Amino acid sequence: MRYEGSSVSTKLKVTGIDLFSAGDFNPGEGDEELILQDAARGVYKKLVLRDNKLRGAVMYGDTVDGSWYFQMMRDGTDISDLREYILFGQGHLGDSGRGGAASVANMPDSAEICGCNGVCKGTIVKAIVEKKLFTLEEVRAHTKASSSCGSCTGLVEALLANTLGGDYSTKPSKKALCACTELTHDEVRAAITKLSLKALPDLMQTLSWKNPDGCHVCRPALNYYLLSAWPGVYQDDSRSRFINERVHANIQKDGTYSVVPRIWGGVTTPSELRSIADIAEKYKVPTVHITGGQRIDLFSTSRLKPPALAG
Repeated sequence: MRYEGSSVSTKLKVTGIDLFSAGDFNPGEGDEELILQDAARGVYKKLVLRDNKLRGAVMYGDTVDGSWYFQMMRDGTDISDLREYILFGQGHLGDSGRGGAASVANMPDSAEICGCNGVCKGTIVKAIVEKKLFTLEEVRAHTKASSSCGSCTGLVEALLANTLGGDYSTKPSKKALCACTELTHDEVRAAITKLSLKALPDLMQTLSWKNPDGCHVCRPALNYYLLSAWPGVYQDDSRSRFINERVHANIQKDGTYSVVPRIWGGVTTPSELRSIADIAEKYKVPTVHITGGQRIDLFSTSRLKPPALAG
C-alpha cells in the first residue's frame, strides 16, 4: 500500500481575524471553483471541486462551517445534491465566523470546536448541561475551549445559545476584574481613590469581595492599583506579586527557576562575563543557556537559589 498524502486544514489563530483553509484550494486542470464574495460583510469563500467532491477550501470572515467542509473532504462526500447551497453553509446562513446557532446545531458531537486545546462539541455541550454553565467564562474554566487564541469564541457562544435556548443571555456589557467581584478594573480603581482604600483587606471587605482572600487574578492587580494610588503610604504586599517577581526569577514547569542576568543594551565586558561564570560555579548551576534572543539564562535545580543568584 502506498501513502498518498493526507488532507490537512489550518485556522489562523489571531483574535478578530477569521481565516480557514483546507486541502488544495488552488484549482488544477479539471477542477471547478465555487466562489462567494461579500465585500460589505467582509466574507469570502472558495471551494475547489473535482468530480463533485471537495478538494480544497479557503474562507475569510465566515469560518463557522470550516469543520463541516473538512469532514466532507476527508470522507470524499459527493456534493452533487448540496451544490446549490453548499457555499451558504450547513445551516444555510453565515455570520462572519462569530455565531451561527443553526450551523453548530448540525455539527456532530465529534466535531472539533477549539483546535488549540482539542475540545470537541460533545465535550462542551456535556459541560454546559451537567455543570449548568451559562457564560463564556464558565465554559472556558471547565473545558478550556476559547481560552487560548479566542478564534473559536463565536462557535462556543453559538453552542451556549443553542444548548440553553431561552435561558441564554449574551455576555455582559462589562467585564469583571475576576470571579471574586462584579466590578470592572476601572470601577475598582475609582473606588480606591473615592473611598480612600489604602489596604488590601479593607478594599476587599468594603467592596464585598466574594473570596475574602482574593485570587491569583485580582491580588496582583489590586496590589498594583493600591501602590499606584497611594505611593509611600501603601505597603507593597509581596505575596500578591507574581511568583517570578517575588523570587526575581522565571519559574519552570518542574518547579525550579532560571535567572537571566541583566546586561544593559546587550553590551558587557570580560570581567562581567567572568562574574556570571563565577556565580554559576558558586551555586552549582547545572545549565547555562544562550537563548534565541542572545541572552544568558542560568537554570537552577533548587527553589532556594534564585534570590541569591539574582542578588
